[in-house]
Amino acid sequence: MTTPGLPNEPAPFRAAVDAMNSAAVHPDIELGPIRPPQRLAPYSYAIGAEVRHPDTGDEHAVFSEGDAFGRLILLYDPDGDEAWNGTMRLVAYIQADLEPALAGDPLLPEVAWSWLVDALDEKADEIVALGGTVTATSSVRYGDIAGPPHAHQLELRASWTATSTALASHVEAFCDVLEHAAGLPPAGVTKLGRRGR
Repeated sequence: MTTPGLPNEPAPFRAAVDAMNSAAVHPDIELGPIRPPQRLAPYSYAIGAEVRHPDTGDEHAVFSEGDAFGRLILLYDPDGDEAWNGTMRLVAYIQADLEPALAGDPLLPEVAWSWLVDALDEKADEIVALGGTVTATSSVRYGDIAGPPHAHQLELRASWTATSTALASHVEAFCDVLEHAAGLPPAGVTKLGRRGR
């Protein structure tokens, strides 16, 4: 694994990283580079995404109920990888807290997967070898364990092969899925709620 920006990086990898960093996403989603996994490919890069909680006034996301976050990893092997059907593989992970009513919906995994498929179809260039899993979990805490007594989460894990270095649209599609999972209103739309008096 090399650190992005080194002179020995292949041009396609550098172009892909630059494109990832140029993505335009929902204003309540904060993106930033994170440490990529080691030894999965000769070159790798990763970004983390967190849903910001605007009501806190904090510039950084605060983890509390209603959290949603994810990471998108770029793996690049100039020689290609047979399993990838290409040289550039994107690996996505999203986790979001759910309301109890949604957690019990038997169609939730299919709907969450459709968010990803639709976002990639709408925004990204051609992709190949898309695969992944969607898991909905419910946990009940007993005794002296911190946290809410009941917790419900959605996890989406997916990977696909990009056919070009134009990866801004892939990051934008990934963030669209995070937006759906977090229940964010579309950019520019205000969520109605209780008014302070």
